[in-house]
Amino acid sequence: MHIPDGFLDTKTWITFTAVSGVGLTLALRSFKKEKLAQRIPLIGMTAAFVFAAQMLNFPIAGGTSGHFMGGVFACILLGPWTGFITMSLVLIIQCLLFQDGGLTALGANIFNMGFIGSVGGFSLYGLFRLLVWGDRTRPVAYALASWTSIMLAATFASFQLALSGTIDLSVSLPTMLGVHAVIGIGEAAITTLALMSIWKIRPDLMQQVKY
Repeated sequence: MHIPDGFLDTKTWITFTAVSGVGLTLALRSFKKEKLAQRIPLIGMTAAFVFAAQMLNFPIAGGTSGHFMGGVFACILLGPWTGFITMSLVLIIQCLLFQDGGLTALGANIFNMGFIGSVGGFSLYGLFRLLVWGDRTRPVAYALASWTSIMLAATFASFQLALSGTIDLSVSLPTMLGVHAVIGIGEAAITTLALMSIWKIRPDLMQQVKY
């Protein structure tokens, strides 16, 4: 999912760097208006969990591997804007310290995983909660939203590669979606297990976010 350097042309990575920059600016303005002093420890723990979980890769067919993204997890716990900021920080640290994703592609990776995969996935979670309302079916909403978030992020990455002329969309889209459909199952399982554990132990942490 992390796009390396050299895979996006100049116009594409500059465009998505600008878009992600505007998005983060708006998110930070919203962040300052919220009373989050008491939630700072939760934000830190969420970022640490997502960061650590993303470093664990699981094998996929054909010698490829996937890893947890954590966008829906972060946004459900923290709210969409704070979740977006948290995911962006994780992606920036991974890029700068571990070369996971290219520096020129950082804006595109933040857009795909931090915004589309996280905030978009959270929005879908709200929709799925309406369709499968109730605490008994809460895991269904978690699983559907997190799986779909992976597919959304993969879709946008495919379009970015196609816009850059790196690979035809007719090749990149089915390939990316095929692989990430499997990765999404792992995402759904981890997200659902983690959120249901928190819901059972500390439901008050999740009730602070309006769904």
